[in-house]
Amino acid sequence: METARALEARCSVPFIFRAGVWKPRTSPSSFQGAGEEALAWLREVKDTFGIPVATEVATPEHVEAALKAGIDYLWIGARTSANPIAVQGLAASLNNPNNRNNLKGLLIKNPVNADAALWIGNIERLEKTGLPVMAIHRGCNHQPCWHMAHAVRTARPDIPMLLDPSHLSGDAAQVPALLQKITELGLDGAMIEVHCNPAAALSDKAQQIKPENLSTLINPNTLINPNIELAWLRAEIDELDEQLWETIAARMAVSQRIGAWKKAHGIAPLQPERYQMIGERLKVKGERLGLPEEFIKHVWDLIHEQSLKKQE
Repeated sequence: METARALEARCSVPFIFRAGVWKPRTSPSSFQGAGEEALAWLREVKDTFGIPVATEVATPEHVEAALKAGIDYLWIGARTSANPIAVQGLAASLNNPNNRNNLKGLLIKNPVNADAALWIGNIERLEKTGLPVMAIHRGCNHQPCWHMAHAVRTARPDIPMLLDPSHLSGDAAQVPALLQKITELGLDGAMIEVHCNPAAALSDKAQQIKPENLSTLINPNTLINPNIELAWLRAEIDELDEQLWETIAARMAVSQRIGAWKKAHGIAPLQPERYQMIGERLKVKGERLGLPEEFIKHVWDLIHEQSLKKQE
C-alpha cells in the first residue's frame, strides 16, 4: 500500500500496479510469495487508488483465483512462456467468456531461452482468447537478447512491447540507462520493479528502485526516434561486441591456467603443432562462415600472441 500510494502521487503517466502473488523460485527455501491471500491486498490497491492491478499466473488455478479477486491484467512469466503446453493450458482456461469477468488484458514475457518463434507462438495462443495481449522483453539470464526482441517486433509490430529493465539487468543502477532504449527502439512502455524500501524486499531487492527515483526517470514528452531500425541493429551489434570481449577475456583466463600447468610440468608455452592445427581449423571455419582467410589469420595471431603472454 505504501508503494502504491507513492506511485499514485508521483507517477506522471498511466500505469498498472503489478505484484507477484505466487513466486516459485529456484530454491524452495527462498521466499515463494504470500500466495492467494495476497490477491486481497492487490484488490485493496485497486479499490483505494483506482489503479488497475496485475499478477503473474502459471496455472489455470492461478487464473481462476485472480479472476475471482477482480485482477485486471494477468501476466505470464519467462519460465512459463518457455513451455507452450503451459501457455496453451492458461489460454484454454480463459477461452470461456464467462470465466473472464472484467479482465482487461494479458501480458507475456519472452521465454528464458532466446526463442523468438516460441514467443510469437505463445502470443498467438493468447490472442485466440480474444483478449488484448502485450509482449514484455526481459532478456535472457540478464543478457539483452536484442536480436530476439527485434525479430518479434518486426514480425508483430501491432503488438505493444514493453521493456523490463529490472530483470534484463538484475541491477537497479542500470535501469535508468536501459529506460532510454524505450525511445531509441520505439517501444511502448516499461515493466519496472519498484519498492518503497528495496533493502527490505523479500525478492529481487538488487533490481528494485524507489518510487521517488522512478518519477525522475519518466519523461512522457520524449520525442520519437526517427532511426528506430538503425537503433535496433546497433543494439544487436553492441550486445555481440560485449559477448565477444567477455569471451576473449574468458579465453585469456583459461590460457593463464594452462600456463601455470605447463610451468609445473616443464612444458614450453609455445607448442607449434597445436598452433598450426588450430590455425588450419579456423581457416576451414572461416570459409564456412564467409570470413576472409587473411582476416581469420590476423585475429588468430593476435589472440595467440596475447595468450602466450598470459602463459609466461
